[in-house]
Amino acid sequence: MYDIIVIGAGAAGMTSALYALRNGKTVLVLEGDSLGGQIATSPRLENYPSIKEISGEQFADNLFEQITALGAEVEIEKAVRIEKQADGLFSVQTEYNAYTAKSVIIAAGVKHKHLKTKHDREDLVGKGVYYCAVCDGPFYKGQEVAVIGDANTALQYALLLSGYCKKVYMYTLFDKFFGDASLVKALRSKDNIEVRPNTSVTDFIGEEKLTAIEYTDKDGNLCRQDIPAVFVAIGQIPDNAAFSNLVDLDKDGYIVADESCRTKTEGVFVAGDCRTKAVRQVSTAVGDGAVAATNASLYLERL
Repeated sequence: MYDIIVIGAGAAGMTSALYALRNGKTVLVLEGDSLGGQIATSPRLENYPSIKEISGEQFADNLFEQITALGAEVEIEKAVRIEKQADGLFSVQTEYNAYTAKSVIIAAGVKHKHLKTKHDREDLVGKGVYYCAVCDGPFYKGQEVAVIGDANTALQYALLLSGYCKKVYMYTLFDKFFGDASLVKALRSKDNIEVRPNTSVTDFIGEEKLTAIEYTDKDGNLCRQDIPAVFVAIGQIPDNAAFSNLVDLDKDGYIVADESCRTKTEGVFVAGDCRTKAVRQVSTAVGDGAVAATNASLYLERL
């Protein structure tokens, strides 16, 4: 029996655990994928107050060390369902076990949005088609690669890859970027990054591995480029269907909650990118974690 079970070990989830632990609560953190969430794959974090620059991986490691030192238990298990029992306690089922808690904080984050192509070449993911340049970019040192996307993650990926790849081609749907001006300026200064605006990648080509991409240019012409690797950064999507019995989801699958981080079910809170909100940044995820854990602790005091 735990006071609070936190689902997700990203910035929001681990901050939730931190605040709950400091409020004297027992905490179990469940993570179905990898510790740190989205921020752990970011090469540089430069917009977090008081920290000039840090890698996303180091930021996540620091948080993990902080919560485990305070007594958090962490299990690498994916939560697949939450049930509220007749006694008011919550049963959280994973792929392997069931755990009981007095309150639950859902901080499940989001996952990479996959590019839909003409022939749905999901078989090439990990074989030339990637969604994390930090993880897989170094395999293509000295080679030409491509990035698909036009926001901060795509800009960061292109800059990272330009440091050790011969050339980086950047494919964007529009003729402008939707990221931080500082990142755009840095990208424009790189001689080995070529931006191809007003393009749409329509297919991945290859048998056992990626050999080329197919795309339409600004005039609607169908083109092909031989390339060994492409890094896709076109946004994220939530994965909240497993919790829909206890929370409301909006049309895009985000958990409906305001700045109080309370859901429609008493005792269930939500934090971070998986909830309805206007801005999704590491700083807002951390803020959500603090709010959700504080309100969960107050809920427990009232029981």
